[in-house]
Amino acid sequence: MILVTGGAGFIGSNLLAGLEARGQYELAVADHLGRGDKWRNIAKREIAAFVRPDRLESFLEAHRERLETVFHLGAVSSTTETDADLIVDSNFALSQMLWDWCARHGKRLIYASSAATYGDGGAGFDDDFSLPHLAKLKPLNAYGWSKHAFDRRVARVASGNGARPRQWAGVKFFNVYGPNEYHKGAQASVVYHTHQRVKQGKKARLFRSHDKKYKDGGQMRDFVWVGDCVDALLFLHDNPAVNGMFNIGSGKARSFLDLTHAVYKALGKKPAVEFVDTPKEIRAKYQYFTEAKIGRLRVAGFKKPMTSLEDGVAAYVRDFLEAPDPYR
Repeated sequence: MILVTGGAGFIGSNLLAGLEARGQYELAVADHLGRGDKWRNIAKREIAAFVRPDRLESFLEAHRERLETVFHLGAVSSTTETDADLIVDSNFALSQMLWDWCARHGKRLIYASSAATYGDGGAGFDDDFSLPHLAKLKPLNAYGWSKHAFDRRVARVASGNGARPRQWAGVKFFNVYGPNEYHKGAQASVVYHTHQRVKQGKKARLFRSHDKKYKDGGQMRDFVWVGDCVDALLFLHDNPAVNGMFNIGSGKARSFLDLTHAVYKALGKKPAVEFVDTPKEIRAKYQYFTEAKIGRLRVAGFKKPMTSLEDGVAAYVRDFLEAPDPYR
């Protein structure tokens, strides 16, 4: 059995689809569904068990013999969440519980960190998990800090003789886009929001730059197709001797204008963009540039080329956003 926490979420549900396509795993999901349409993300999946996160410990004990691998993707992932107690409970304490349980029972743990741990990028985007390097990173919000705090805990255990899972790997996702992100609201990708505005006959909307080094729409991110993220996660699962922390991104920063123009091209329309001020409450913490260094993942053996921005956006728009059923 494989357990995916956050399995009804964006990346988690895409991972479930990738695992199910192999036809050889019993799949379990831990997540909150709420009152919206999040359940549709997993409506097509064959699920052996579904558990609420607050009942996870008893589930683990009940399925200890059958469970082999935990993909821990569940988290409070909003970068604007201000309830730090909630963030710590979900992103640090729960992660630590799963680490300890997997270590105690010889199970494998692949968990999601975040590119938000890099803060403004002043210390670079190298997935070096040595303690001195991690100490240089300065996340800009409580979400990024919670992920960073767990990374530092893992690095300290890994550098010493602390108990660890049979396999452990932390992954830092950059700006992921693709199907099944629809429940995320304001946190969904610019691809999704641009598509929605264009279909409503409105102009695409981007943040105006408040940094003289970047033109409006010239702010840059490492945008990565969710299918590439799934392939990287499956690679880690297929290679149980691989341990460490790894960036998962395209490896190439592109501008928000590039992204927006790719959506218009996929729709066969001429670009039309308007700019609005970045909200004051996030302006001081806004990232103007991110770019994943993915050399460690390559050295570990992941050779698959990353999908280009234009190809990924075209696939998302054509195969999902413009399809009668947009869910994977």
